[in-house]
Amino acid sequence: MKIKLVATDLDDTLLRDDLTLSERVVEAIRQAREQGVYVTFATGRMPVSARPYAEQLGLDVPIITYNGAMIQEAISREILYRKVIPVAIAREVVGFLLGEGAHLHMYRKDRVFVQKMNEWSQSYGQKTKVTVEEADLITILKEEKEGVEKIIVFGPPEELADWRQKLGQRLPGRLHLTSSKSYFLEMGHPEVNKGNTLLTFAQGLGIKPEEVMAIGDSLNDLEMIRCAGLGVAMGNALQEVKDAADVVTASNEEDGVAKAIEAYVLLKR
Repeated sequence: MKIKLVATDLDDTLLRDDLTLSERVVEAIRQAREQGVYVTFATGRMPVSARPYAEQLGLDVPIITYNGAMIQEAISREILYRKVIPVAIAREVVGFLLGEGAHLHMYRKDRVFVQKMNEWSQSYGQKTKVTVEEADLITILKEEKEGVEKIIVFGPPEELADWRQKLGQRLPGRLHLTSSKSYFLEMGHPEVNKGNTLLTFAQGLGIKPEEVMAIGDSLNDLEMIRCAGLGVAMGNALQEVKDAADVVTASNEEDGVAKAIEAYVLLKR
């Protein structure tokens, strides 16, 4: 089956470790688009931090952000799809986590808020080139009518495993819990994941699941790798992701995305 849509994660997948795009990746995407293949991002990032890469690649297309909670036109910024954590649940989560001393970010559209800045938030802001706003999260939620796209807790892996267990027990079935980094625990609407949103996205284009290639490396990529006709794990992916994939390509430092596009889209063997 011919691949008509390529959806790729950004961090540790499309991007090298220094958060840049290699010339080979840029060229492979250019050639795929010239052949009429639709190329987009499916990332846990917020739109504002994904947009510069879309602009660099000339991708004036909708991109999947917030692990599937939002589809937004990359350049015009028009929101095409949004599924948020309801305010009542967000209030319970944030109140519980703050009361337990956790450090967290809360995301609403193209803004990110933190109760009090620390080294986690400073590093995050520098890496993603976004402004992390210090604000009272409960006050924001009192004024919010719809909800928030995502909540992230920061911490060492063993601490995050404890938070995952506590949140799962406290709010069973009311959150989708995943991770894009070993030091992130990411929360979204229970129906939101990259896989569900990617299938919705493809259907809107008249593209069948078997005509989709999804590329990723982390736990938040699992659903889209499983649902795509061709699920591709990076060479640097977690073993669980490799086990779920149809094929494994090279690492993000070895042009893995470009090699996958060349092999399975451009059919350069």
